[in-house]
Amino acid sequence: MELMAGVDEAGRGPWAGPVVAAAVILNPDKPIEGLTDSKKLSEKKRDFFYDEIIANALCYGVGEASVEEIDRLNILQATFLAMHRAIAQLSFSPTCVLVDGSQDPKFSYPTKMIIQGDLTEPCISAASILAKVTRDRMMLELDAKYPGYGLGRHKGYGTKIHQSALKEKGASPCHRRSFRPVLECL
Repeated sequence: MELMAGVDEAGRGPWAGPVVAAAVILNPDKPIEGLTDSKKLSEKKRDFFYDEIIANALCYGVGEASVEEIDRLNILQATFLAMHRAIAQLSFSPTCVLVDGSQDPKFSYPTKMIIQGDLTEPCISAASILAKVTRDRMMLELDAKYPGYGLGRHKGYGTKIHQSALKEKGASPCHRRSFRPVLECL
């Protein structure tokens, strides 16, 4: 049986919080209809599919790279690290890995990069959803820990509200100091 793992990430662009990746091997006996890119789904739909994926996938893994790792390695290498951590959590070894995007994270499995794969490959869509929901929930926790930045609303992305809060309050420990807008506020 071919075990195809989909891999995607959430949080490469934000100024705050970790980058999160997920790897999913779907169960061919339990198909999940309607999977697509997490950014195309409402929060309610993402939460619904998150639960469906957790309940029905053959296996899945979620990995993250911390703000410190992002600042030390750079965002691309930290994303690859999170992807490797996600793959390492799979309870079955994939025969092939499909990765959303064009850059190869260099897994020890046969790998195919697919631009906009989260729109066309259900296993990548599932990974996209797990990564996004996991990261969004982390950002809600960081919002409670570091109030005043609006992290729960904008999830760490570079909005005007976030920029104003950075200028007013300075950077919190969850901000990526290697990102120019944060660095400029230090």
